[in-house]
Amino acid sequence: MASAATPQKAVKPKAHKVAAHSGTIAGAKAASSKAPGSKSAKSKKSKSKASKLQASKTKRRSNQQAPTNDRYKEIQQALAAKGYLHGDPNGEWGADSVNALKRFQADQNLSPDGKLNSLSLIAMGLGPKRMTAQSLPPAPLEAPRTDVTQ
Repeated sequence: MASAATPQKAVKPKAHKVAAHSGTIAGAKAASSKAPGSKSAKSKKSKSKASKLQASKTKRRSNQQAPTNDRYKEIQQALAAKGYLHGDPNGEWGADSVNALKRFQADQNLSPDGKLNSLSLIAMGLGPKRMTAQSLPPAPLEAPRTDVTQ
C-alpha cells in the first residue's frame, strides 16, 4: 500500500508595517523596519503618559480644608432654621449636627451620609455667593455732553 503524503503549506513570515517619516519617497526609503520583538516609539510614549498619570493620581492631595467653627455655626443655624437641628448652634460639629444633616439630606433626596458637600450646602442656601447680572447694581448713566460744537 502506498501512503498518501499530505502537502505541507509554506509558512510565510509576517510582514511588518513600515512607517514613513514624511510623505516623500526618500522618507519611505529612510524608514527602517523594526524587529518583531521591538517596540515602537508610539507605544513608549503612551506607556510614559500612563505611568505619569498613575503617578499623579497617587501624589494628588486635596487642598480642601475642614470648615471653621464659624462656618459650622452658620450651617447649624441653617439646619436649626429649617427645623432639623434641636439645640443651640455652637460651631462644634458633633453627632447631633450629623444626624440633623442626615435628616435634611434625606428630605432633599440627597445621599443621607451626614457629610457636608456642595449639594447639601446649596440646598440649605449656603452655596457659593455668585454675582449675577440681576444682582449687580445698574451702571451709572453718563451725563449728556454739553460741550459739543456744531
